[in-house]
Amino acid sequence: MTESASSRKVTEVAVGVIFNQVGEFLLAKRPKGKPYEDYWEFPGGKLEQGESVHQALARELREELGIEISGSQAWEMIEHDYPHAYVRLHLCFVKDWTGQAQGLEGQELHWQPKNTESLADVTPL
Repeated sequence: MTESASSRKVTEVAVGVIFNQVGEFLLAKRPKGKPYEDYWEFPGGKLEQGESVHQALARELREELGIEISGSQAWEMIEHDYPHAYVRLHLCFVKDWTGQAQGLEGQELHWQPKNTESLADVTPL
């Protein structure tokens, strides 16, 4: 018997669409050993008990990238039923941050110009 998506536990995930001063956005390659390894994604991670989306995003970006964010703007929420988890992705724009983004978990990082098809029509608030 297959488990329906509605009966699965929802994993809440804070996701940062991080922009630099020239309008590029940051992508991170998923590390080896994690589901979907070598896929490119926006950085972020799971909310812990009692955390808001912004609190989780700030913690995850500090842990993964070594940056501090001063704010985030909710953009979109997407639910997806992966084979390993049913997730609710809270996508947030991040424009105000400090530090030097680096892959603290061994992940490769790439600044993508915004004029590509992936986010061509997106303007952070």
